[in-house]
Amino acid sequence: MNNKILVIISTSDAGKARTGAMYAVNALKQGWMDDVKIIFFGPAQNLLLVDEELQNRVKEYQEIEEAVVACKFISARDAKSEQLSEIGIQVAYVGEMVSSYIHEGYVPMVW
Repeated sequence: MNNKILVIISTSDAGKARTGAMYAVNALKQGWMDDVKIIFFGPAQNLLLVDEELQNRVKEYQEIEEAVVACKFISARDAKSEQLSEIGIQVAYVGEMVSSYIHEGYVPMVW
């Protein structure tokens, strides 16, 4: 059984994005999964900058796990890289990263 999840949050819908982040936090806290990674992609990156509840979920995750990553291509295009970094989000190109996680056995969950 695979116990590694890659949570990709790409929606601009606040409720869905918060649910994805909440699942990631609880999967770690409750021991449902051994390893959970979070990547923000696309419209969710802009949502993250304005949604305090989502930011709080991400901070909760970061207290348990490692850095949360946002797509550098999208953030650079939207001139948001610096703002994301300021709230503690790692900005990096994620295409190869996502592919590597899948090759390593992470199951992608897209919210």
